[in-house]
Amino acid sequence: MAFPEIDVRQRLTVSTGYGVAEILVFEASDMVGKTLGDSGLRERDITALTLHRGTQVIPNPNAGHVLEAGDRLLCFGKLEEMRSMIPSRRKRMRKPKKLPAEPIHDA
Repeated sequence: MAFPEIDVRQRLTVSTGYGVAEILVFEASDMVGKTLGDSGLRERDITALTLHRGTQVIPNPNAGHVLEAGDRLLCFGKLEEMRSMIPSRRKRMRKPKKLPAEPIHDA
């Protein structure tokens, strides 16, 4: 059986709004400790293609794999759903600088 060389990204772009992305399982994620099957990814129309854990690579992980903080999932699915899983950054408020007691003059 011959397998012709194909552009995977092109083939996986079956319709607008779908694609491949990597999802990082953060320590604060509600997916930590859940199995891949209970993670809610399938309900969001996302399929895990590969699970990266440290130096270990698990291709086509099954629903029974328990997710850990730091896991990276290479996924195919709705890009908008995958983007929504990225935690929002908290904006840091700048502390206002206090004015000096004496006016500043150039000499």
